[in-house]
Amino acid sequence: MADNADNRTQARPGGAAGDGAAGRIDPEFTAYPLRELAAAALERATALGAQHADFRAERVRGQRIRMSDGHLETLFDADDLGLAVRVVLDGTWGFAAAVDLTQAAAVRAAEEAVEVARVAAAINTERIELADEPAHGDAAWVSSYQVDPFDVSVADKVTLLSDWSAGLLSHHRIDHVDASLYQVRECKFYSDGATTTLQQRVRLHPAVTAIAVDPGGRFETMRTLAPPAGRGLEYLGGGPWDGTGGGWDFPAELAQLPGLLAGKLAAPSVRAGRYDLVIDPTNLWLTIHESIGHATELDRALGYEAAYAGTSFATIDKLGNLQYGSPQMHVTGDRTAEHGLATIGFDDEGVATQSWDLITGGVLTGYQLDRRMAHMQGFGRSNGCAFADSPAHMPIQRMANVSLQPAEGGPSTDELIAGVEDGIYVMGDKSWSIDMQRYNFQFTGQRFYKIENGRLAGQLRDVAYQATTTDFWNSMDAVGGPGTYLLGGAFNCGKGQPGQVAPVSHGCPAVLMRGVRILNTAEEGA
Repeated sequence: MADNADNRTQARPGGAAGDGAAGRIDPEFTAYPLRELAAAALERATALGAQHADFRAERVRGQRIRMSDGHLETLFDADDLGLAVRVVLDGTWGFAAAVDLTQAAAVRAAEEAVEVARVAAAINTERIELADEPAHGDAAWVSSYQVDPFDVSVADKVTLLSDWSAGLLSHHRIDHVDASLYQVRECKFYSDGATTTLQQRVRLHPAVTAIAVDPGGRFETMRTLAPPAGRGLEYLGGGPWDGTGGGWDFPAELAQLPGLLAGKLAAPSVRAGRYDLVIDPTNLWLTIHESIGHATELDRALGYEAAYAGTSFATIDKLGNLQYGSPQMHVTGDRTAEHGLATIGFDDEGVATQSWDLITGGVLTGYQLDRRMAHMQGFGRSNGCAFADSPAHMPIQRMANVSLQPAEGGPSTDELIAGVEDGIYVMGDKSWSIDMQRYNFQFTGQRFYKIENGRLAGQLRDVAYQATTTDFWNSMDAVGGPGTYLLGGAFNCGKGQPGQVAPVSHGCPAVLMRGVRILNTAEEGA
């Protein structure tokens, strides 16, 4: 299969959480007297009566490069630096932040956080209590990467994107090319007096989209399948950093795009109906995100959160008895997977991150928790899902790397396709919609192939699959083996009010779904 994922190199479940130490962390950040600032803030908050206080300092650097038809269109750098103090005073939250990392600012933030709690107490109707967490002492953690993108010149990165664009534009089938690279280096210091952590993680998202227009004016697009990843520039290859290994084979994928795009332009429109689907992980990760990831956030299931993604049909009364999917379905929440976008050593409440079951044998068996939600429902301990996207924001419960586990010794993608008489093979994510209970949904993709008698029989277009969450996952007839597993994901999962964004990965194998409803999007939109 020329278009399958054979060019991919990605972590498998159970990869290492991190491989660095404090010495690798941004020296401009560690030059600040972080421990002294934390001590001053915590001492002041405690003196003012806070029963709980924690201190967080952050530096988050971001860089976006975007090119259109080989010309630099956007070069944007961001650098967010600050501190925050969070308290619980007589059962009420208080929070304050500052942009200057000084002792005076840390003490002032502690005072303001306590004052916020005192004022808010008058309208607080629910006492805030946090699940206990063992003290972890001092810890340092650095994510698994080789080349820090901020150690490489912008010129070198622009040259690489320009070369990719020029190679595609030289082909007569390609009319336009968009190429982009988004990079983040996130440094965090946390202390609650019992646990003190210093952490750094790097992530990047490369993407190339080719556009072709036929003589009649109809256009089609084809985007690379490379997912965003918790990696450094070694992921890209083909630059001064080449040879460091561990990357995606961009030259191989880019070489395929012209032919794929021409085939998509010439492809017949799908006939609506019910089909067996073989879904590649480059598409399935997003379905997992929307129909499982958000649905198993406990704050949504309890109705405490509805921003962006609504609440959840997977309510607490269904724990242990909801048949979410077929018996082959094993889904985990994980904050430790190597190269995962939501992977970290400790969350923003000082909780050591871990892996746990969400769906076992197709049955709902767990939720994603922060310390407040864990205590509220008697879970005993948080599973490390608190995160704030900047020093100016209070941590909220955020999604872990939610992943469908492969079947040990399970089939290859070719073997899954061989088991289909009349069906469709789906690759790459595109548009989607889902209701506010995470139940009724519709997903499209980048590439679709007709399956006839166990073989691929050319591309299709205008394809979307539609189902309810439980019907879809109960239609899963076969789960691919570890060789089909891939981490997909996104940088920009939204939640909260005011809104925050969080990076998150979702691993999954290829799967075979039986009898899924297929819509023709051209007819639906007419």
